[in-house]
Amino acid sequence: MKFYKYQGTGNDFVMIDNRLGEWDDLSIENIQKLCDRRFGIGADGLIKINSAEGVDFEVDYYNSDGSKSFCGNGARCSVAFAHFLDIIEDKTTFTAIDGIHEAEIKNGIIKLKMGDVKSIDTDGNDFVLNTGSPHYVKYVEMLNNYNVYKTGNEIRNSETYKKEGINVNFVEKLSDNELFVRTYERGVEDETYSCGTGVTAVALTFMKNNNQTFVGVKVMGGQLKVYAEKYGEGFKNIWLEGPAVQVFKGDINLDKA
Repeated sequence: MKFYKYQGTGNDFVMIDNRLGEWDDLSIENIQKLCDRRFGIGADGLIKINSAEGVDFEVDYYNSDGSKSFCGNGARCSVAFAHFLDIIEDKTTFTAIDGIHEAEIKNGIIKLKMGDVKSIDTDGNDFVLNTGSPHYVKYVEMLNNYNVYKTGNEIRNSETYKKEGINVNFVEKLSDNELFVRTYERGVEDETYSCGTGVTAVALTFMKNNNQTFVGVKVMGGQLKVYAEKYGEGFKNIWLEGPAVQVFKGDINLDKA
């Protein structure tokens, strides 16, 4: 198998060009092995770029445990990959598990249009919303020293969220227009360096209470930006912006992975 490795603010992915359908039958076990950081390539997830009617391509995303979801950073990396493969130029429309998305790429920076968010729910003092994947948002202090794995794992496996799973985001306000976010991701079952749908979820909870249309977000792997417009109890025209980089490419024997 020929593969490419991409990362978006430290959220890393194995990318496969599957437009000819050669890897349609890639098994969950194969995906888990390819994403394994000691016995495979190593990644938070795996993405197949598939052919699709009516759009430029399909983003077929899998978490490192083989489960499927929408991934904001994975989608941004997919746009960079599609640009590398000459499928697109500077603008694109593609499909993913949660529907159709638009995106733009310029100088390695990808702006991804996320789906509308109709409402933001609460769980005590915390927030729950879906930005393509389900997210729990908890505001804390001294996030650098916070035990993200322990608390994130507890919330994700609590009675309320255990069955479907939920991503858990911890956020600290740095200034009136910048946040610091760390995320425990379901499907990876650990903290990742960045989570695009999580950053978007956090930004929307902040915008809701501060009447803003833009916020910068610091993550363990870099910086992202989120733009959005209030719409009723939710938001529309939500855009996630940040870098996506090809790290390396290679070939791997699936029988030995």
